[in-house]
Amino acid sequence: MEQVAVRSWGNSQGIRIPRNILDKLDIRASDTLQIIVENDSIVLKKIFKHKTFEERVAEYGGKVTVSDYDWGDPVGRENFITDFI
Repeated sequence: MEQVAVRSWGNSQGIRIPRNILDKLDIRASDTLQIIVENDSIVLKKIFKHKTFEERVAEYGGKVTVSDYDWGDPVGRENFITDFI
């Protein structure tokens, strides 16, 4: 269990979150956290941020490949719908 001190920060007060906790939870300086008060405790939760298509492509080095997938020969009633047409 780690302890932190509450410090003045302008007209507000704040705490510093230790680096090991930030790394463990993958929290960065630009992230937004939700603050909740539960049973005399302060709970911080990282808000899920939906990534844009461009952000997802950038994670793959800007390269996207498209290919057909061979599912193999039918093994059941895959053509069930076309049986009635």
